[in-house]
Amino acid sequence: MDTSTIQPDSVLRHPGYLNFAASRVFSSLSFQCVAIALGWMIYDQTHSAFALALVGLCQFLPMVVLTFIVGHVADRFDRRHIGLACQLILATVSALLAIATWQDWLTPAGILVAVTIMGATVAFERPTMAALLPSIMPSSLLQRAIATSTSMMQTALIIGPSLGGILYGAHPVAPFALAAFLFAVASVNVISIRMQWTPSKREPVTLTSVFAGVSFIKSRPVMLGTISLDLFAVLLGGATALLPMFASDILHAGPWGLGFLRAAPAIGALTMSIVLARRPLSSRVGIKMFAAVAVFGAATIVFAVSTSIMLSIAALLVVGAADTVSVVVRSSLVQLLTPDSMRGRVNAVNSLFIGTSNQLGEFESGMLAGVMGPVAAGVIGGVGTIVVVLLWSRLFPDLRKVDTLQG
Repeated sequence: MDTSTIQPDSVLRHPGYLNFAASRVFSSLSFQCVAIALGWMIYDQTHSAFALALVGLCQFLPMVVLTFIVGHVADRFDRRHIGLACQLILATVSALLAIATWQDWLTPAGILVAVTIMGATVAFERPTMAALLPSIMPSSLLQRAIATSTSMMQTALIIGPSLGGILYGAHPVAPFALAAFLFAVASVNVISIRMQWTPSKREPVTLTSVFAGVSFIKSRPVMLGTISLDLFAVLLGGATALLPMFASDILHAGPWGLGFLRAAPAIGALTMSIVLARRPLSSRVGIKMFAAVAVFGAATIVFAVSTSIMLSIAALLVVGAADTVSVVVRSSLVQLLTPDSMRGRVNAVNSLFIGTSNQLGEFESGMLAGVMGPVAAGVIGGVGTIVVVLLWSRLFPDLRKVDTLQG
C-alpha cells in the first residue's frame, strides 16, 4: 500500500504513525528511568560530583564520535531494522543491569560502561527514527505529526524521571526491569511500522559521502539558518541549568520549589505541542520562529531577575512553550528540505548540533554564573539570545521569508 496517498484528518489514524510514536515514547520513557536510577546509584556508591559528570560525558561522547557513521548507516539500510537493533540492544543492557543490581555486582566502572553502550546506541536510534518519520507521513501532515510526537515525548520526559525515582525507591531492580520490558515493546512497534521502503543506491563509503550531511546543510541557507539559530539560542539561553542555584539562593524555595521549576519548561512545551498539533502554523512561519526564539530570550531574562517562585515558574512555562515552536519549525524544515536518501546524514548532524548546544549551554551558564552570579548569567544569556535573533534575521533573509510548512 502506498501510504503517501492516504491523508486522514488525524495523524493518529495514519498507517504506521501509532507504531512510530509508541516506539519513540516507550524508548524515551525507558531511557529516563534507567538514567535516573544509574545517576542515583553511582552517586550513592561514590558520593562524587565528578562521577556524575562522567555519566554525562559517557552519554555525550559517543554521539560526537559516531555522528557521521550513524548518518551514513541510516541512509544505506532500512531504518526500521536499525531502530529494531537499537531497541533490542537497549533492552538487553537494561536486563543485564537488572540482573547485576539484583546480584549486587554493579560497580561505578560497570555503570559507566553501561552508560557508554546506551549512549552509543541512542546515538544511532534518535537520528534514524527522526529520518524515518517523513517516510511514513505525507508532507502535508508532517508538521502536525512532529507536533503530536513532540507532545508525546514531552509527556515521557515528565513522567520518566519521576517513575524511575519511584521504582528505584520501591526496589533498585524495578526501573531496569521495567525499562527492559518497555524497550522490547518499542522494538515490536518499530518493526511493525507500515511504509513503502525502496533501498537507496548505496554510495561507496568515502569522506565526501560521510560528510555529505554537513555540505548539504551548508548549501541551503534556510536549513543552516534554522539549525544554527536554535544552536545559539539554546547555547546562550541555558539558564535552566542553574535551577538548583536559583531555587536555593534566589527564590529560597527548597527542594519542592526545584521540582516545580524543573517541571515547568516541560509542561509549557507539552501544552504548546498539543496546540500546534491541533492548530499547525499555516503562514509567516519564518517570522513566527524568530518571534518564538525572541520570546524564549525575554522569558529567560524574566526568570533570571525574578524573586517570586510563581513568576519564575510562569517564565519557565513560556520558555518551554517558545522553544517548542522553534523545535517544530526546525524539525519540519529539516525533513521537508531533505531528500530521503540524505535524511539519515542530515538528521545525524542536526542531532549533534542539538546535543552540543544543550551540553555546552549548561557549561557556559555554569561558568558565567561562577564568575558573575546566576542572575547576571541569566540576563546575559537572554539578551544574547535576542541579539542572535536580530542578527540571524539579517544574515538569513530566506528563513525570515518562509511562509508555510505545508509541503
